[in-house]
Amino acid sequence: MNNKISFIQLDLLSEYISLEFLVLNNNNLTDGAVEGAFEGMQTLTRLYMDENYLSSIPADLPPTLQELRLNNNNITHMSKLAFAQCVGLKSISLNNNSITDESVVEGPFKDLKHLQIMHINYNFLETVPSNITMSLKELHLKGNRITSIPDDVFDTTAELQVLNLSHNKIINEKIRKKAFYYMIKLEHINLGYNNLSSVPKRLPQSLKTMLFEGNSIMYIKKGSIRHLINLEQVNFSNNKITAVAASAFKGLSSLRHLDISNNQLTEVPRQLPLTLQTAFLYNNHIDSVPRDSFCRKQRTESHLILVRLEGNKISNSNIDVTSLRCLRGYQVAYFY
Repeated sequence: MNNKISFIQLDLLSEYISLEFLVLNNNNLTDGAVEGAFEGMQTLTRLYMDENYLSSIPADLPPTLQELRLNNNNITHMSKLAFAQCVGLKSISLNNNSITDESVVEGPFKDLKHLQIMHINYNFLETVPSNITMSLKELHLKGNRITSIPDDVFDTTAELQVLNLSHNKIINEKIRKKAFYYMIKLEHINLGYNNLSSVPKRLPQSLKTMLFEGNSIMYIKKGSIRHLINLEQVNFSNNKITAVAASAFKGLSSLRHLDISNNQLTEVPRQLPLTLQTAFLYNNHIDSVPRDSFCRKQRTESHLILVRLEGNKISNSNIDVTSLRCLRGYQVAYFY
């Protein structure tokens, strides 16, 4: 890495009969410079060629390859047979290239039966690629130009556990009814920094982490997330939320971390789960803490460790003395 290599002669690499890991990052390699260079390699499992001048996937990648990184190149085209020689790939990273919808229209990933992780962050995709392999567990499409999530686009991704669609242009109206229908194992979804005005409907019940920061959500309705009984972490920071329906989070017995900071709330949400460990509510317009926000009538102690309420409008006169009665032990509440 970090040299000025501009050419790899034929048959050179095939002489290294035990070579498993090759890093050629930050050189001057082009498509022509690597043509035929990897042919005959019998043991290579990892190949990193970030920060070069490639415009397509090398055509002769060895069948033993399991991890391929081609970040920060100028890749614009991938034919249907782009990975035909290396169907054992488990991880592909194509961040910061020039990949468009036309680049993937032929479905180059469909036959990669072992592929588990795919990164195509910061490219020029306008739609979620279809014909994705069924084995995929992580799909990262951050920083593209995606505006919609069509029906059935994830119909072959039942194994998917992590989906990152942050920093795109997705709006609620273009998230179709069956967009998440087949994602029965999805645990982590990141839709932060899009153009959402509300929590998307029909999110899969398997979710454990849900990130929606940096959107334009104004209100959290009673039935928006109550069916997501496995949720452990929710982030609604940096939205425009003015109110949360009473008991919107009720019944989420697995919820540990809640972040609604940097919004426009005027009071602490009511009936927050007693299982919460951290509650970030700073930089809102909160001037009251209802009795049943953190505590209940019964003498159940809260699991809260950290409550952040700084940057609000709370004063001694509008805090109910019983609203924090269930906080015990090492809990810390910030009001400054």
